Amino acid sequence: MARPQKLKLREVLEEIDMSRAAFYRMRARGQAPRMHKLPNGQLRVSRADLDAWWDKHEIAA
Repeated sequence: MARPQKLKLREVLEEIDMSRAAFYRMRARGQAPRMHKLPNGQLRVSRADLDAWWDKHEIAA
């Protein structure tokens, strides 16, 4: 079984088209996708968590 994909913060920012500063403000308000901190201090977001975040924030058109 393949392990879930973990995205780097840079990849997440590109996908959601957001600046790092805006993302950290959103994270401080508890509105960002769930983050995982690696032992070296880098942050990752699982593909499943990002997809769930997208679904939660989708606007019905």
